Amino acid sequence: MLKEFKQFLLRGNVVDLAVGVVIGAAFGALVTSLVENLLTPFISMIVKVPDFSDLSVTINSSQFMYGKLLNTLISFFLIATTIFFFIVKPINKLFEKNLKGPPVAPTTKRCQECMSEIPLEAKRCKFCAQIVNNTN
Repeated sequence: MLKEFKQFLLRGNVVDLAVGVVIGAAFGALVTSLVENLLTPFISMIVKVPDFSDLSVTINSSQFMYGKLLNTLISFFLIATTIFFFIVKPINKLFEKNLKGPPVAPTTKRCQECMSEIPLEAKRCKFCAQIVNNTN
């Protein structure tokens, strides 16, 4: 039973998932810190209100703390914007740059008679038996 448990723990997908969760938590802390310590003070400098959590409305002795919701919405928007512009866009550019390679030479051509794809070296179409010009 101990051997089976060891095999379960050392499977690739379990270890990969654990690493992903730990890296995700660290990344979340990094993005949250960036938003809280750089972007939020910058916005509060412009808006002149650093915190909306005190905003509320009372209806029939029930207090609705809409300021906390507003803080959470602003934080979500800032985090999403930060992730998009500082993580997603640069990574997409990097992948786009790395995935571009020399253009792949074609290996097939079209038969002018039946429009089927045939090998470049073919002298006759295998679908319609038409003689094919090799300059296509």
